[in-house]
Amino acid sequence: MRQFLIIDADDTLWENNIYFERAFEEFAEFLNHSSMPAREVRDVLDEIEAANARIHGYGSMNFARNLRQCYQHLAEREVREDDLKIVMGFAERILECPMEVIEGVAETLEYLSSRHDLTLFTKGHSEEQKLKIDRSGLGVFFGHTAIVKEKDAAAYRKLMEERGMAPDRTWMIGNSPKSDINPALAAGLNAVFIPHAHTWILEKQDIIPDSGRLLVLERFGDLRRHF
Repeated sequence: MRQFLIIDADDTLWENNIYFERAFEEFAEFLNHSSMPAREVRDVLDEIEAANARIHGYGSMNFARNLRQCYQHLAEREVREDDLKIVMGFAERILECPMEVIEGVAETLEYLSSRHDLTLFTKGHSEEQKLKIDRSGLGVFFGHTAIVKEKDAAAYRKLMEERGMAPDRTWMIGNSPKSDINPALAAGLNAVFIPHAHTWILEKQDIIPDSGRLLVLERFGDLRRHF
């Protein structure tokens, strides 16, 4: 039976968070705090990101803002404008990183697109996400693309209503318990959880079972055995 497959983008179709992690490593080295190890600096940045995401959303430009704020908070030397430009540059260069489509994704999308209705569902800065979709070359496999500020249960219900998706034949596929799996299950969808080794810490949660079916796969290519 033809299914509605809603598919996440960042860290499901292509690598994303590894570039943010590398930017943070550069930031921590530049900050060179005398008493705080990198993991404690990361804790401070996580708090800033969690607060700002509700206001500004996601993406590399918002990450640059978060690094700037973290530097202003933790710097043990005079905060100079040139230093702030360097700090923000760590994040701004993320956009220049090459697209790394995850192994098995392209051929699996080609296979799935001939059998099911595919929707690309991602959150973040609209223009930045569109750029990544274009650069990946994967947009051709999707009948519809939706970019939202936050992927919560209400966003999934709205998408299903707009696209005429039957909940029992709709699956959300992604790597994030917080944005992909839990809200989809809460909205009455089924879900496929494909863990990623570098999922952003703020996207990690315990999976909360609901009425929908849950499938856990090791890799994206495994979808061909189930759909």
